[in-house]
Amino acid sequence: MEAVLADLRDAIGRGEYAIGEKLPAESALAQHYGVSRSVVREALRALQAIGLTRSHTGKGTFVAASTAVGNPIFGSYSARDLVEVRRHVEIPVTGYAAARRSEDDLDLLAQLVERMETETEDLAWTALDTLFHITIAQASGNEVFRRVIEEIRDALARQSSFVNQLRGRREQSNVEHRRIVRAILAGSEDEAVAAMRDHLAAVEASLQAIVGPEDRDE
Repeated sequence: MEAVLADLRDAIGRGEYAIGEKLPAESALAQHYGVSRSVVREALRALQAIGLTRSHTGKGTFVAASTAVGNPIFGSYSARDLVEVRRHVEIPVTGYAAARRSEDDLDLLAQLVERMETETEDLAWTALDTLFHITIAQASGNEVFRRVIEEIRDALARQSSFVNQLRGRREQSNVEHRRIVRAILAGSEDEAVAAMRDHLAAVEASLQAIVGPEDRDE
């Protein structure tokens, strides 16, 4: 998907597809790139998410701009704002959770991880993912942290759906979540902090793979 996205993005940037022009049909693009239509569909969704195209039901996908949106909006918050806040909130929160978690917290986190690993429907998985991060904040024993994550839950869900357009990202996220839960279960603050730091770094890398690091606001 990343290769198809990059090629279409470059073609739009070079003017091969002018603003207002309709892109070739999914089937034609799939044949051109030698990939499945599902891969093309993922790439087209990503193009729309970064503002290069618009999709019109029954008509197709049309070029909307020649340059991508560098800092996409997820609900009420920008990608950049979410990345910064999550670094400064969720990383220490996970350390507190490892030190303060209750048995009920551990049971819920274990259940959520197991459900995410078997969930095949994207929307349901995203809802579980959001609940996972809220539960960690709850396990920290700090009501302010929980309220912060609750406040951005819609944006987190939208961001999660966005980065999950990358093939294999959801499966890798499951692995990262499992590592976080193991650290919290063991009561290891250092490992919990490291596991969440690595998870958020992977989310940011996935975001950059779609948006393009050169286009994002600093």
